Amino acid sequence: MTMFRGRTPILAALVLLVLLAPLLPSWLLFLLTVAFAKGLVVLGVVLLLRGDLVSFGHGVFYAGGAYAIGIALKNGFPVREAVVLVLIGVVSTVLLALILGLFVARYRGIFFGMISTAFTMILYSLLVKLRWLSGGTDGIPVRATTFVGLETSADTVRLIQYYFVLVLAAAAVYATFRVAASPLGYVMRAIADNEIRVEYMGASVRRAIYRTYVLSGALAGLGGSLTAVTIGHISPDMSYWTISGEFVFVALFGGVGSVFAPMVASVAFEFVRNYAFKISPYTWQMLLGGVLLIIILFAPGGLWSIFERFKAARIRRMGRPTPEAGTIRPTPVEQP
Repeated sequence: MTMFRGRTPILAALVLLVLLAPLLPSWLLFLLTVAFAKGLVVLGVVLLLRGDLVSFGHGVFYAGGAYAIGIALKNGFPVREAVVLVLIGVVSTVLLALILGLFVARYRGIFFGMISTAFTMILYSLLVKLRWLSGGTDGIPVRATTFVGLETSADTVRLIQYYFVLVLAAAAVYATFRVAASPLGYVMRAIADNEIRVEYMGASVRRAIYRTYVLSGALAGLGGSLTAVTIGHISPDMSYWTISGEFVFVALFGGVGSVFAPMVASVAFEFVRNYAFKISPYTWQMLLGGVLLIIILFAPGGLWSIFERFKAARIRRMGRPTPEAGTIRPTPVEQP
């Protein structure tokens, strides 16, 4: 049970998300479903941020997974099972990440960000121009008729989609948690501190970045595939650079202190954006920017740092020593 030590609030939140779903209105289920799907893309961005690598091009995988499904259905793919469609999207983006990673892993800093942006804009141009393949700016309708063999109706589709995405998102977060606690995860954090020293220790920096980039692309492809089957329509805008910038925005909004932070930030971002648009349809970006400014000023580590502060305060109230006080030894394996 060591793995779950200190994770009681997270497990409790997961149980609430499962139990309260049948009581939630349809619009809220849809909002949470989309937020969880996009949160996986943000999680992929956070994996790279832990290695001090900023990607403004994750739209290439987000749209790649969605369009792999859309193009397959447009060309007569007979299966409409969501599991099969999502698998097509993820496999396609993994193959794409394996190819693009060979180029991207060579670069650092601003060059890493620019080359990733170039790839996503190339995909955007292709999706707009190749109307016979992608449907152009009209996009492609995507409809899954069954989810894990369950038939959907107008009354149950949102709830089934919600549970489907929640299960896959929870599994992906858990897998990422294990990766972050693995040697690869610690090598990436060491790369952020001193890349040259990592090379002197005998670890391959390029190989570590390449593997992390492929995993990051797989998470983004999974998020794009789930978004496609949830919304039911895809368009080239999914690959535009501003969408990739939005994922980086949400990553900073939540912080990189935990693999759970992207999911929390994605849900918070969707709520803030929707209510900001409702309050002020023409200046909602200003309200959104104001929220980010508040987070930067009062919680530079992102939303997750607020949770960590409450956790540290609770430990102090219980009279237990904290690592900051220097009274206990650091654990040999740090929780990601």
